[in-house]
Parts: sequence; C-alpha cells; structure tokens
Amino acid sequence: MHTSTTFDIPGFRVSKSLGVVRGITVRTRSLPMTIAGSLRTLFGGRAGIFSDLCESAREESFQLMLSHARQLGANAVVGIRYDTGPMVGAAEVLSYGTAVLVDPL
Repeated sequence: MHTSTTFDIPGFRVSKSLGVVRGITVRTRSLPMTIAGSLRTLFGGRAGIFSDLCESAREESFQLMLSHARQLGANAVVGIRYDTGPMVGAAEVLSYGTAVLVDPL
C-alpha cells in the first residue's frame, strides 16, 4: 500500500477517493515501568521507556489506519497525519488520512 503525507504520490494519479480512514490506539505501560519512567523524569534526560511507548503506539495506529483503508478497497492513503492526546502513563495516538485508489501514470 502506498502512503504519503502529501496529497499525491509521484508517478501515480488518484483515480478515486474513498474517504477518511483512521486508526486509534491507547497504550499503557505496566506499573513498574511507569514508576521507572517517572523516576527518570526527576533527573532529566531521555525517558526511553516513554519514547518506546509512544513509538509503538504510533506504529499500531498507523497499521490500524492501513487496515481500515484496505477494508474500503484502497491501494493508497494520502494526506496522512498523526494526532496525540495527553494521558498520564499512557500514549493515545490517532493516525488518519484519505483512502484512495491510485493508478500508475
């Protein structure tokens, strides 16, 4: 499946728009990992535990969005964006875009 943050894909033309697709996930860490990450914030620096949580949430939401696009019969998603919400000890991520059919030029 072709994906793009722009509204076109070089070498292809959009032949049909199938509508908005999205994937949302909320991921949490176990209590011990949350405590370890919170302790890290006391001393500053990169909180790898939370970075990993955010990255896995982004990837999961992206894959859910692609699955939604496949259900509509799309072979590409354009205009992809991410949105996040503040949550304590959790990561909420929404991926969305426009499902389309593209044909090679």
